[in-house]
Amino acid sequence: MNTKSANRTTPAETPVTKRPRGFAAMDPATQRRIASEGGRASHQSGRGHRFTSEEARAAGRKGGQASRGRGNQGTAAQ
Repeated sequence: MNTKSANRTTPAETPVTKRPRGFAAMDPATQRRIASEGGRASHQSGRGHRFTSEEARAAGRKGGQASRGRGNQGTAAQ
């Protein structure tokens, strides 16, 4: 007899309700407020970065190449 299968219960016997915890349990307005506080704090401390349109364009191009699986072989150390 397999002891592992004998100890298992079916989902009908023990209903498991998965509820969001932490940040995911907050309403969207609260999440947005907390996230924006972090962004403001990083810019005030001098560690924040604001992309220029050229930097954003380059990053989008790079991401597009990686998502298509071309041009990124062996470039993990860049």
